[in-house]
Amino acid sequence: MPTDRTTDFLRELLVRQLTTWLPAALHRSRRATVVLAGIDAASAEAALRLVAAHGDQVRGRQVTVLVLAAAADLPARLGPIEAELPAEVTVHLLPGDPYRLPVAVKAAGAAGAPLFSFVDLPGAVTPKLLTAATNGRTGELLLHTGGSARDVLVSAGFPLVAEVAPVLPGGEAAGVIAFGSRSDRSLEAVRDALWAVGADLDVRYRDPLDPTGTTVDVVGDPDLEPLAHELLAELRAGGSRPVTELRRHTLTATVYRAADANQALADLLDAGDVRREREAGRLAGDEIITLAR
Repeated sequence: MPTDRTTDFLRELLVRQLTTWLPAALHRSRRATVVLAGIDAASAEAALRLVAAHGDQVRGRQVTVLVLAAAADLPARLGPIEAELPAEVTVHLLPGDPYRLPVAVKAAGAAGAPLFSFVDLPGAVTPKLLTAATNGRTGELLLHTGGSARDVLVSAGFPLVAEVAPVLPGGEAAGVIAFGSRSDRSLEAVRDALWAVGADLDVRYRDPLDPTGTTVDVVGDPDLEPLAHELLAELRAGGSRPVTELRRHTLTATVYRAADANQALADLLDAGDVRREREAGRLAGDEIITLAR
């Protein structure tokens, strides 16, 4: 079971990511589904209040919220919030563990529309569960689990996967946060949300697959030297790359943000370690970066 501090961290992350995802989903589709699996009652409350706060955008659309959890007090706690929701929002409370997610997604009729799944899964991550979360090509998954889930997310059909291991104040480990999507923009949004929550709650991050366990402090200006070394290694391994690909590599292979990639590239240009196509101006996404030596 997650500690209280881990639960608080997950709740803040859920709310921040939903704040970005919901308006975007409703902009491109007339219906959307949110699945909350394995979360506590307070986090379910926070998510429903967030949906209620977007009432103007929800009107004329159809939003389904599935809460899949074992908390016995869910109906009593969520009832008053449900009463305040727009008529276009339907809430289903389903008792059980997160492994019922495939059945829940199918029952909700989520196919063909944007799906956001937030899953807190202390046990083994199964391909069946993650494949259901892809929802064909329209799903995004924010997963909290005990260890790296990168390979399973890729196998399930998520082409863009990122993960970090949060380290709470005092050095307390908080498992792994993994995110699967098809959208670079969503990938950027979840990384920005992670850094914002980390700064608020004094949480540091590390790469779950880094044997050194090196953590990155997200408060203030980050130390970009490790990122610069990573980008140089990527250029040596794969040759010249456009800025967009280096930003994506930063999001999928490190704990840093896309904006940090731009700054690290600027530092490498100043140091003469890399070259750019254009002589001056803002680094454009299609601009090719080449090793200088």
